Amino acid sequence: MCKGLSAIPSSCLEKAKGMRVMLTHLTEKPHKHRAQEEKTVHDLESLLNSKSGLQAFRWFLRSEFSEENLAFWLACQDYRSSPESRLAEKASSIYTQFINPDAPQEVNLDSETRDALMCVMDEPATNMFDEAQQRIYCLMAKDSFPRFLRSPYCRSTLRAL
Repeated sequence: MCKGLSAIPSSCLEKAKGMRVMLTHLTEKPHKHRAQEEKTVHDLESLLNSKSGLQAFRWFLRSEFSEENLAFWLACQDYRSSPESRLAEKASSIYTQFINPDAPQEVNLDSETRDALMCVMDEPATNMFDEAQQRIYCLMAKDSFPRFLRSPYCRSTLRAL
């Protein structure tokens, strides 16, 4: 009986995802707006720091039913800047919303990262979600962001700039 992807080490899955992204770029057809896109939207970080870029990216992810990654990333940003008195409450909320296997917006984290978070939930610290947030950021940068660049959502944002 097949155990599925859970039987494959996370390092192999990450390498496979990276290879898929590289191969996808090789099969892309040249796009007439590609030069303009590359000049305006340099990377995911620039996009996330732009109010209109962030909104367009959110709409795009919503259209692909994968908005949970961005929602998690933004929740971690908010958590990091929260007062210490609210960390436990916010950590619990993030765990319940995104990390828990039964979460309504469960993000795709490897078991090691998920287990590490479970171990530190009793003692929240401002940096406790950093590794998980970075993994989701990398997932968006490798997977969602390149598709966003080819989407009408990106082109309409560029026209508005």
